[in-house]
Formats: sequence, structure tokens, C-alpha cells
Amino acid sequence: MDSILSSHLHAHAPLDPHQRTRRERLGAWSRLEPAGGVLLGVATLVALTLANSPGAELYASLRDFRIGPAALHLDLTMGQWAADGLLAVFFFVVGVELKREFLAGDLSDPRRALVPVAAAVGGVVVPVLVYLAVVTAAGGGKGALNGWAVPAATDIAFAVAVLAAVSSHLPPALRAFLLTLAVVDDLIAITIIAVGFTAHIDLLFLLLGAVSIALFAVALRRLPAWWLLVPIAVVAWGFVHASGVHATIAGVLLGLTVPVFNAPTSRMGSLAEKEAAAAHGPTARFEHLLKPWSSCVAVPLFAFFAAGVTIGGFSGLVDSATTPVALGIMAGLVLGKTLGITTATFLVTRLPGIRLDPTLRWPDLFGVSLLAGVGFTVSLLVGELAFGAGSALEETVKVGVLVGSLTSAVAALCVLAARNRHYRNRPHFHEHPLG
Repeated sequence: MDSILSSHLHAHAPLDPHQRTRRERLGAWSRLEPAGGVLLGVATLVALTLANSPGAELYASLRDFRIGPAALHLDLTMGQWAADGLLAVFFFVVGVELKREFLAGDLSDPRRALVPVAAAVGGVVVPVLVYLAVVTAAGGGKGALNGWAVPAATDIAFAVAVLAAVSSHLPPALRAFLLTLAVVDDLIAITIIAVGFTAHIDLLFLLLGAVSIALFAVALRRLPAWWLLVPIAVVAWGFVHASGVHATIAGVLLGLTVPVFNAPTSRMGSLAEKEAAAAHGPTARFEHLLKPWSSCVAVPLFAFFAAGVTIGGFSGLVDSATTPVALGIMAGLVLGKTLGITTATFLVTRLPGIRLDPTLRWPDLFGVSLLAGVGFTVSLLVGELAFGAGSALEETVKVGVLVGSLTSAVAALCVLAARNRHYRNRPHFHEHPLG
């Protein structure tokens, strides 16, 4: 496995040293966490601009253009290819990250994991309850309740990009808290998609998908070349897609098969030793190889096809944003996430021996809980699954997600920027234990 990925990383390096330098710089930039958030924002703005311009018909034609063999259940629109195909790459990286976190990261130590895990659960449950309450109070029909899971997700690419913009003096533990929370949030979102939005299952295709994933797991340890793995992964994705289970689940399961360590863990006594070994293991190399494609290609392209909602001017925006579904999503993202994360964290830290990281303060946590309300990518995907692509309610979901995520991002930016100035003026403040 070492030779597979390391050889790929260097196999196509250009001979011209100047070209190689430019390529290396581009690769390094694409691996920076804010890069994905920047491209995601640009793709969203372009989609919104096209959908509300004279080019709206061309944009819709491109999004709805069908391509693929119907006999294999793959006669999909470009928008569906982005949601089902490209996002499978994103969820593969999520699966790889989950595997590493559970075996060699914060989630492998129950005491370290308890606070962000509880925060993530609160950040999913409370937004769902807020959505249901708002939609019911606003007179939304029974169909509107199907969007209960839309505000439950956190978009890690956008969230980390915002945090990186103002984190020059913030405690490093704040970023670790956000990343751990987001990993658990992703796991819950994956479960919701797999269980809540699978109406019909073809057991034969599901079995073939499971066999293909198992074959991929064996091939990871046996095959001498990385390019032999790709056809197996594509076949596994195709079978899972044909089974009726959302195809992104195939990406997660394939990612979970990637080994974390090169050697058995029996020689590794401490968590620090496991973390050091995992940093050079297969999951780390897969993440290094695929994360730029995931965050800088797959997710922005999905956003380009998913975020293009025709608003119809300011009055149209107001009309869409005041529907029960949009109000429920905005309230769930902005209020539900903040209330759920802060309340769950407060309650769990009342338990004996459980505390926040000593370098953090509650205002820091408040800023991150606001930031978790940026639910863009997965929220749009869940909205499409809940109401159907192209439906009137699905278009309303887009408005709610965009307005709610933007509100959360701006509010979080204000709070975290203030906290960053606070730590800059008092550089040793966060070294003292939390009172």
C-alpha cells in the first residue's frame, strides 16, 4: 500500500522545474482547509448568479441534461451525477477520516471524545426539534415535515474556512473541538441518509455492492497498483446506487475499509504512538491524495448544480424565506445548532471528571456553535432527498439553507473575530484553566 499511493503522488510530476513548482504550489493550496470553503462559496455565487440572470435557461438545461446508460440505472441528470457520484468522493474522505478518528484520534479516547460527541448529538437533535416546532406553528402541511433532517448537518468546509479566517490567536483546542464535532455530525448525517431516506431496497444489488466493497477491502492489501482499485470502487458504487440506498453511502463504506496503520497496533501502547503511526498510514495517504479532489472539485461542483435557485428579486427572496419550510430550516441552523451544542456541552461538563479543554472559554464555544449552523453541502443533499429534485419545496429548501448558513457564518465571524482580538491583546489568557 505504501508504494501504491506514494508512487501515484509523484508519478506525474512534470519535468520542467518551473512547472513542477507551480503544480506543487497549487497542490499545497488545494490541501489548505480554507481552499475548499473559498471554492464552495465561489461555486454557490456563480450558480445563484446564473439562475437569476438571462442565462438561467442555459444553466437549467445543463443541470438537467441526462447522460449515462439507462440499463444500469445510471441515466442521470448532471445534477444527480454531482449529488450521487461526486459526493461519493466527499463521503469516501469522510469515511477515511472517521476510521482514523475512531482508531487513532480524539474519538478513540472516551474521555476526550465525550464533550464534542455530546455537543454533536445536541447539535443534531435540537435543530430537528426546532424545525418541527417552527413548521408546525407556521402552518406547514404534513409534507413540509419531511424536511426535519435538513438543519441537522454542519458543512465542515465552510465552517473551517470561516474559522481559519479569524483564528490567528484563538486557542488551537477550538479548532480541534470543531473538527471532532463535525466528524461525529457527519456520522449522524450518514446514518440519517441511509436509514431515513431509503424507500426501497433491491437486496440482490445490495448484496453485490457488499461483495464489491469486501473485494475492495481485500484489494487494498493485495493489489500492486492503485489504478486497479478504482474499477472495483466504481462497480461497488454502481451496485449500491442500483440497490436504492443512496450512493454516497458506498463512498463512506469504502472509506471505512482503508487501514489506519501499516503495522499491527499491539506494539503501540499509548494514544500518542497510535496518532504518530496513523499520520503515516494508509488513511492519511488516501486523505492527502483525495482531499483536494473532494473539497476543491467534487463539493464545489455539487454546489454549482445544487445551489442555483431562482429567487425572483428581493420580493421573491422574502416570499421564499417566509415559507414554513424555509423558516424552520433557518431557525434550526441558526438557533437550533447554537442552543443544542451549547446546552449539550454545558450538561455533559456537569458530570464528574468531565470538563472543557482548559484553554477554552464559553464565548469561544458560543462562536463555534454558531459556526456549526453553516449546514450547506449535506443540508442541500438532504433537502433534495426529502422533497425530490426540482420540486417547489426543494427550491424553498435551498433558500432556507443559503440564508440560514449565511446568517450563521456572519454571526460566528463577528463573535470569533472579537474573541481573536481578545486573545491577541491578552496572549496568555487562554493558558489559565477554565473557571
